[in-house]
Amino acid sequence: MTKVIENAGITIVQMANLLPVAKTVGVNRLVPTISIPYPLGDPATPPDVQFNLRHHRVGVALDALTTDIDEPKVFKVSI
Repeated sequence: MTKVIENAGITIVQMANLLPVAKTVGVNRLVPTISIPYPLGDPATPPDVQFNLRHHRVGVALDALTTDIDEPKVFKVSI
């Protein structure tokens, strides 16, 4: 689906846990997530830690939207 949207001229970032699958289907901008059931958080952590995890990953995704790329890229998350 991301390739179809990008072919229409809309830049897109996919946030995914299964990086090899996303790469196989041709995602251009990819941000890794934490897990399949909780992609942007970890319910075993306190709310402030979850907020920081989500805030950081969404920030990385927004930065990825504004980054010019020549080939598919996985954007690194530090948290």
